[in-house]
Amino acid sequence: MSAPTHTRPPRATRGGVDSRLPWWALALPVLAFVTLLLLILNPADAQAATEQPAIAHLLERLLQLTVG
Repeated sequence: MSAPTHTRPPRATRGGVDSRLPWWALALPVLAFVTLLLLILNPADAQAATEQPAIAHLLERLLQLTVG
């Protein structure tokens, strides 16, 4: 008595799966990198580079409003 042999099923097609990335998948990280690089090169434009941070301005304004 012989054992039945199993044949491999035919290879499945990809069914239209696209392995390419959309244009924005590369553009967004590049844009973020360039933006951060420009902030590093010119920190005067960044909010944290000012003499008083925004929190200090907010607390000062809150103090003025509560004291009168």
